Amino acid sequence: KKGFDKLNREAAAKGEKTFANPRNAAAGSLRQLDPKIAASRPLAFYAYGVARCEPQPELPSQTQSEQLHWLTRFGFAIAERQLVVESIDAVQDVYQRILAERPQLTVEIDGMVVKVNSLRQQQQLGFLSREPRWATAYKFPAESALTTVEQIDWQVGRTGTLTPVARLKPVLVGGVTVSNVTLHNIGEIYRLDVRVGDTVSVHRAGDVIPKVEKIWPEFRPEEVKGNDRHVRLPTECPVCQSPVVMPEGEALARCSGGLYCPAQRIEAIRHFVSRKAMDVDGLGERWVESLQQIGLLHHVADLYHLHQHREQLLGLEKMGEKSVQNLLDALEVSKKTTLPRLIYALGIRGVGENTARMLADQFQTLEAVMAADLDALQKTPDVGLVTAEWIVDFFRAPHNLEVITQLLAAGIEYPAPAPRMRQPLTGESWCVTGTLAEFSRDQATQMLQSLGARVSGTVSSKTKCVLAGEKAGSKLAKAEQLGIQVLNEAQFVAFLALHGVETSLFE
Repeated sequence: KKGFDKLNREAAAKGEKTFANPRNAAAGSLRQLDPKIAASRPLAFYAYGVARCEPQPELPSQTQSEQLHWLTRFGFAIAERQLVVESIDAVQDVYQRILAERPQLTVEIDGMVVKVNSLRQQQQLGFLSREPRWATAYKFPAESALTTVEQIDWQVGRTGTLTPVARLKPVLVGGVTVSNVTLHNIGEIYRLDVRVGDTVSVHRAGDVIPKVEKIWPEFRPEEVKGNDRHVRLPTECPVCQSPVVMPEGEALARCSGGLYCPAQRIEAIRHFVSRKAMDVDGLGERWVESLQQIGLLHHVADLYHLHQHREQLLGLEKMGEKSVQNLLDALEVSKKTTLPRLIYALGIRGVGENTARMLADQFQTLEAVMAADLDALQKTPDVGLVTAEWIVDFFRAPHNLEVITQLLAAGIEYPAPAPRMRQPLTGESWCVTGTLAEFSRDQATQMLQSLGARVSGTVSSKTKCVLAGEKAGSKLAKAEQLGIQVLNEAQFVAFLALHGVETSLFE
C-alpha cells in the first residue's frame, strides 16, 4: 500500500494518470515492454511456496510452513500472516481475525488460502488441472456500494448473444469507479426484477468484476412501479435489426442475422473461411480486421469482390503482390465447394459438420434446405426441434437471405447431388477417441461419414461402435461398461478395406 501511494503521488505531481488500486498498478507495471519502467515501480514479491531449487539445498522436508520460513533466511518476503492451526474451527477463527485486521495490513488482500501443511500429504493429494487439491481460497466478503440504474442497454457479442448491460450512476467500489455492470441475460433480469431507476447494491466479485448484488424495491420510485416498467427482451437486434430468437428452455437470446450483423462480422467470416467450411487459405483474423477497417468487408459475400480492390489490398501492411495474389487465388478456388461445406460455412447455430452433411443428404440443394419447414427438417437424422428452429430462424432473417443471394451470384457452386443410396452404416452412431497413428481423428470421422455413419463426441447406449486409439480414456471405459463393440486402429483399417474405403483419399 505504501508503494502504491508513493507511485500515485509521483504520477499526480507529473500530471499523469493515477492507478485505481494496487492490483491494477502491479499488473500494469509487469506488462510494461520497457523493463526500466517496471524496475522504477515500487513492486514487492511475496513467496508462497518452493517449486524448484537448484543447486539442490537441504530443504526442510516436512511442512510448507518450515519451507516458507526457510526462504526468509535468504531475504524473501512471505505473507504477513502465517498461521498453523489444528482444526477447521481454528481456521474459521483465523479468518475472522484477519478479516478484522485487513485494513491495517501492509498489502491489499481479498481473502486467505487454507493449505494442508504436510508436504507428504500435499504430494498424495496432487493437483487438478488448474489448482491443487491441498489448498483452497477462502475469500472475504466483497465491498459493496449503493447506486441507481440509469439505463439498460443490449450489447451483441461476436457469436450473436444479446447481453443486457446496466448503466449505473458512477459509484466508488473497492477503489474503482463502477458505471457499467453486466446483467448476463434476460433470465437474470427477471430473477432480480431490476428496472431503470432502481437502487441497487453493487460489489466487485473477487474484487475485480462488478456485479449487481441486490435490488432494493423499497427505494423504487413510484413511476418505476407497475408491470409496464419491466425490462423487455428486444424483438430486433439493436445492431442489425434482424429478428432476435430465444428457443424455449434457453437462457440466452441471439441475433439471427449471423451472416450480416456487424457485431458478429469477424466471427462469421472467420468461420466461413475455416478449413472445414470454405477453406480459404491464408485469410487470418488479422487480415479480416484490416479489411474491415478500410471498408472492404461488411459480410462474407464481400470476400468474392476483393479482386476489384487489388490496389487497396496492396496498400495494407505486409500485403505484397504475392500475398494478395495468393489470397485472391484461394478465394477463387473456394467457389467450387460441396453442399455440406457450404451449409456448414453459413454458421447456423446447432449445425456442425455432421448435421450439415445430413441436411445435404436429405434435401440435396441449398434452396430446398432454405425452404424446409420444422416438420421437414426434423425428419433429418441428427436434427431435433431446437436445431430445426434455429435453421428456420436463420433463413427467416432477410439480411441472411440477401448475403446468400450475393454468394451464389458471386459464383459459388457445388456439384449436382448424387442420387441417395443407403450406405452400409446409415443410422449407426459411432464414436472416435484416443490418438490414431495412421490418420487423424478428423480423417477417421470423414471415412465413417462416407459410409453413412453419424459420428458423435460422446458414448451412450445408442452408440453402435467405438474406434479407440492410444490413450483412449473415459469414453473407452464407458463403452466397455455398456458392452459396446470397440475397434482398435488395425481392426478399423481392415473394416474400411472390407467396405471398399481407400484411406489415401482422406489425407
